[in-house]
Amino acid sequence: MHVRTATPTDTLVCRLETGQPWRRSLEAYAADHAIDAAWFTGMGAVQEATIAFYEQDAQSYERVHFDEPLEVASCVGNIAVLDGSPFAHTHMVLSRPDGTTVAGHLDEATVFAGELQLQVFEQPLERQHHEATGLALWLNT
Repeated sequence: MHVRTATPTDTLVCRLETGQPWRRSLEAYAADHAIDAAWFTGMGAVQEATIAFYEQDAQSYERVHFDEPLEVASCVGNIAVLDGSPFAHTHMVLSRPDGTTVAGHLDEATVFAGELQLQVFEQPLERQHHEATGLALWLNT
C-alpha cells in the first residue's frame, strides 16, 4: 500500500452552475485557485452524462453516453495534477426515475444542480503513467 500524508488547508462548499460541465468546472476552479490536491464528495442532478468503465485487459476506457436527466446519488473523487494541469478524477452513481442506476468514471456531464464539499490539501498530488495498470496514478513522494 502506498500512503501519503495529506494536511488539510481548506474545506470549501461549492455550488456548480446549471448548464456547465461538471468535471471541467472543478478543474477550472482548481486551476484558478492553485489547488494541486483535494478530495471531494457531491450530489445533485445532471441533464446528461458520459461515464466510462476501464477495461483492465485492454487498458482503455469504454464510454457510454446517457442523454437523459439523472440524479447524482453519489459523487466522489480527487484533484491531482496530470500533465501540468488539475485533473478531477471523478466517480458517480446516477439514478433514473425508476430507481435503476448507472455508475462509473465520469467523463463529463452537464450540471442541472450540483453541490460539493471540497477538502483541499497542502501537499500536491501528481499523476503519472503506471505501467502495471496503464492508468495515470498519483505518485507516492
